[in-house]
Amino acid sequence: MHIAILQHVAHEGPAALAHWAAARGHDTTTYSLYADPALPAPDDFDCLVVLGGGMSVDDGDLHPWLEPERALIRAALAAGRPVIGICLGAQQLARALGASVFPNGEREVGFWHIRRVDDALPLPATQTVCHWHGDTFSLPEGAVLLAESDACRNQVFVTGDGLGLGLQCHLEATPHWVDACCTHDAGYLIPGRWMQDAARLRAERSAYPRMHAALFTLLDAFLGVRAGDPLSSQPPHGTGLL
Repeated sequence: MHIAILQHVAHEGPAALAHWAAARGHDTTTYSLYADPALPAPDDFDCLVVLGGGMSVDDGDLHPWLEPERALIRAALAAGRPVIGICLGAQQLARALGASVFPNGEREVGFWHIRRVDDALPLPATQTVCHWHGDTFSLPEGAVLLAESDACRNQVFVTGDGLGLGLQCHLEATPHWVDACCTHDAGYLIPGRWMQDAARLRAERSAYPRMHAALFTLLDAFLGVRAGDPLSSQPPHGTGLL
């Protein structure tokens, strides 16, 4: 499978998602939109991954690639290509499908639990994961909510056709990813009920192994790849969460 990765800022790369792709034998091409806004076409990939970033979906004046990116998401889904959106990417997926994106009641930054709300989610009932966001979204029509948190209800969802997966949280985060965010987005770390400071964020170690195992399990289920099956025998996408 060839995966196109849309990266919005230099310090928020695919992190552990790249480890998953390599472990599963997938090829990846990363499009650094902060340096070059040129986007791929749906025929250029088998799966589209849209990463996070500190901008809002409404910042088209500052980032003119935002609306073309949403058009690409719609075109990919229409062509039967699976789309995985993370944080800003999940908000872009939601907006591309007609849902609203708006400020969350509180910023949510740190290592906090998410809860499974649908048994289709192949994760534990609760899971400590990394969060770094201030916006949230309504669910697109027909979408199914899979996980929530105390600070932000819509954490993981799958679109009604099974081709879109949105994650508000950052299962892909690594210590290096967190350190880079603390360095480059230091001004974002204001005090709050659901805010951890940079020292606390950098000190975290215990959450990563389970978080990355959850990422691998979730992506495998979403793309319809079953453990032990040769990848060549699998279809290019599946509806493993529906």
